[in-house]
Amino acid sequence: MISFICLLIIRICISSLLRHEHECLALFEFKQSILDQSHASFNVGGFQKLDSWRKITSNVSDHDSDCCLWDGVLCSKKGHVIGLDLSQSSLRGPLKSNSSLFNLVHLQMLNLSMNDFVGSQIPSQIAYLKQLRSLDLSNSSFSGHIPIEISHLMKLNLLDLSWNSLKLRGHSLESLLQNLTRLEELHLSGVDISSFVPPFLDNFSSLKVIDLENCSLRGEFPSQIFYLPKLKFLSIAENRILTGFLPEFLNTTLLEHVDLAATSFAGSVPQSISKLRYLEFLSLHACYFSGCIPCSLSNMTRLTFLALGQDELMGFDPLLPRRLSYPVGLEVCEKRRMHDWIVKLTKLESLILISINIYDEILPALANLTKLSTVVMRNNLISGRIPSSFMNLTQLKVIDIRGNQLQGQISSSFSNFKRLEQLSLEYNNFSGIVNVDPFTGLPKLRALFLGGNEILFVATNYSNVTLLPELKYLGLTSCNLRKFPSFLRFQKKIKVLCLEDNNIKGLVPEWFLNNTQETLQYLDLSFNSITGFHGYPHFLPWVSLELFSIKYNQLRGRLPIPPLTTVVYDVSNNNITQEIPPLICELKHLRVLDLSSNNMTGILPPCVGILSNLLFVLDLKGNNFHGPMMDAFTRGSLINTIDLTENHFTGQLSKSLANCINLEFLALGGNSFEDVFPIWLGNLAKLQVLILRSNKFFGAIQGYPTTNSSSFLKLRIIDLSNNGFSGQFPEKLFRTLNAMKSFDVGKSSFMDVELYINPGSIFRFPYSMTLTNKGVHTEFPRFLDVFTAIDLSCNNFEGHIPESLSDLHGLQSINLSNNHLTGRILPSFGNLKNLESLDLSLNKLSGEIPQEFLQLGFLEFFNVSFNHLNGAIPLGNQFNTFDNNSYKGNHGLCGKPLSKECKISVIPTLPPTNKEYDSFFPSDKIDWIIIFLGFGGGLVIGIVLGNLLYARYGD
Repeated sequence: MISFICLLIIRICISSLLRHEHECLALFEFKQSILDQSHASFNVGGFQKLDSWRKITSNVSDHDSDCCLWDGVLCSKKGHVIGLDLSQSSLRGPLKSNSSLFNLVHLQMLNLSMNDFVGSQIPSQIAYLKQLRSLDLSNSSFSGHIPIEISHLMKLNLLDLSWNSLKLRGHSLESLLQNLTRLEELHLSGVDISSFVPPFLDNFSSLKVIDLENCSLRGEFPSQIFYLPKLKFLSIAENRILTGFLPEFLNTTLLEHVDLAATSFAGSVPQSISKLRYLEFLSLHACYFSGCIPCSLSNMTRLTFLALGQDELMGFDPLLPRRLSYPVGLEVCEKRRMHDWIVKLTKLESLILISINIYDEILPALANLTKLSTVVMRNNLISGRIPSSFMNLTQLKVIDIRGNQLQGQISSSFSNFKRLEQLSLEYNNFSGIVNVDPFTGLPKLRALFLGGNEILFVATNYSNVTLLPELKYLGLTSCNLRKFPSFLRFQKKIKVLCLEDNNIKGLVPEWFLNNTQETLQYLDLSFNSITGFHGYPHFLPWVSLELFSIKYNQLRGRLPIPPLTTVVYDVSNNNITQEIPPLICELKHLRVLDLSSNNMTGILPPCVGILSNLLFVLDLKGNNFHGPMMDAFTRGSLINTIDLTENHFTGQLSKSLANCINLEFLALGGNSFEDVFPIWLGNLAKLQVLILRSNKFFGAIQGYPTTNSSSFLKLRIIDLSNNGFSGQFPEKLFRTLNAMKSFDVGKSSFMDVELYINPGSIFRFPYSMTLTNKGVHTEFPRFLDVFTAIDLSCNNFEGHIPESLSDLHGLQSINLSNNHLTGRILPSFGNLKNLESLDLSLNKLSGEIPQEFLQLGFLEFFNVSFNHLNGAIPLGNQFNTFDNNSYKGNHGLCGKPLSKECKISVIPTLPPTNKEYDSFFPSDKIDWIIIFLGFGGGLVIGIVLGNLLYARYGD
């Protein structure tokens, strides 16, 4: 019996070892598949954990063959491989669908994070691992679609796919998560989800971590999620169109980390936020919160990170600073209360208060927050001088107080901040002479921004070159520089350099070109008097340059070609006279090309059309280019903005524009295009601005895209003025302009192109245009996305003004002047309550000016001159502000401001008696009967007959 039991135990052990050997073999095959990849040489000497994985031998007792003893492998008591941690193991190569890894069906934990799977997809065979509790594939260069088969892993406690180039397409977040009810941690940051947050998440009672930063989430965030009983970490930051609000909080919450930055959350911040008694990290900046900052924040004494307010920059953007004031925002309602709640947050390490209307000096109480390492209080109204107590915060690493009203000299005491890494004092009222000396001896200083003040930066008075910090970011905008700062000779690591708006003249020095060619990524030399570059006939030498702006200088001759790495190139407003060199087309990373307002000539090289498919912005306006426009746009072109105005282009519009599905802004005015109206552009679903003025377009606007219901839906600005269009007004076109039918200023912002260059770096390039607005030819360097305008002036349109035009309630400017319009002015125009400018002059309109126009409370410009109008000019409201020029050439008009008075005779009526009888003649008509009889038969007869009528009908 004993021998039988021993035999049974031996058989069980052998069986277990055989199963174990099978799993070890699967692991070794996985190692071999990675080693055999063609990319393996990339990590010579790497593989770290895999170095201990040895080939399986026939000797099962061989120590090296027991995979349970290999690095990163965890086995169960029964010998199954249940855990595999290969994070940061220098793995490189694709993960294939037939990988032996998927034979490890007992795996409960799989961690492949921080490796490089070279853009391979996550195989759907991941679903074979049905026992998985933890799956971590983060930061491992996976790409493609998230396999929906992950939703079959119903035992998952942790899912981490964050920071890969993954997309959730064809399925919603709801489909992915609906079966994963045991989740405790959900990490999908950096994954393109483009989906709603499913409301059922508020029933996932085990959730402790929700990390959905930068996922392109949309819709409204379910507020009940804040009440999840075990939730400690919530980050949904950088989802810009995700809406939501903060609920009233309960004492039972365990939240420690809340990050809502750069979302569209709105409403107030409730006083009950202080009930988040475990909260250590709170970031609410760059949202749409409004009202007072709750003073109950003083009770949140565990806070180490606090960020509040609006952040219009959304990243590092020194080239195009936006000072757009949002219509609402958080603010400090009582400065005394601000002092109270700030001083009690003694554990704060990071304090970020942006655009919250601080009308005070820098609080001396900040000196009591001795753990502070970061202070950001930019774009407020902070005035006065920097207090000496602030200089005692010597542990500070980041000081950002740009965009305020601070004054005085820049203190030499900044030399005491030995840990300082970033100092931003831009756009204040600092004055005096500043040299490099106060910043020497700061070994960790990497970013220094002093521009936009009233200082004179003296670049030569530095006493010890060896003590200069190795700067990476330097901003000296408007610092009265006359030449390149000579201390830059000793800066070998500069990445970002802003020297715009100075008095720098002549050639860019050769030493600067050589000194920065390895590191420079961002260079802004705009608004100077630079004439050229030393000795570089082809490409400029910076091998890492991504953004280069040298607009508003005095460059002459041929166009300097930036490096092949360039993403943004702005050389507008110079004196460049030659043709576009074909070498520009070799810049395959280029996304913004602005050559506007030069004197460049010639036809466009054919390759520019091909390059345009890669560009987001192409701006060639204000040159002397001629010939046809580019005709090489392909389906899926990235182009967002095309501006060819004020050149000499000829011929028909390129039909390949129909492939530009991302086009929002098309400006072709001031050329010699000769074509019918391009109605086919209506199929471009994103088109918002169309400017065709001052060309040779002709004929009636007729024929509509095959999908009438969706044509020109987003168009909000259309300028067809100064062409040869004829025929009836395009009534059907007006009916499709949905973007002009409403007006919402609540979330208005400047229309621009957003360009993501590096993580955290967003550059905005505003749309600019010239329109006739309020009677003046006006240049708009930028304009709000709620601005709407129609200009069809100076054509040959005829017939009546169509009624459909009055349905465009969002319109702010209408110009129909100088046509052949007939009929009456529509009284329904009085419903266009947002109208600011209306020009109907130089037509053949008749009838009266509708009294309904008195309802147009925002009307600033009104011109109906040189028509056939008659009757009284409306009196009152804004009509009291218009002068004679608005009405001249209409001989039938009368009343102010014209000298011609309206001849209206009024004869007072007799007071009515108390008796009321039905009458054949209405009582209000009797006075006119009297007048008529008086004039027809003489005054006496009129009076007699009048008395008879009163006697008969008046009683």
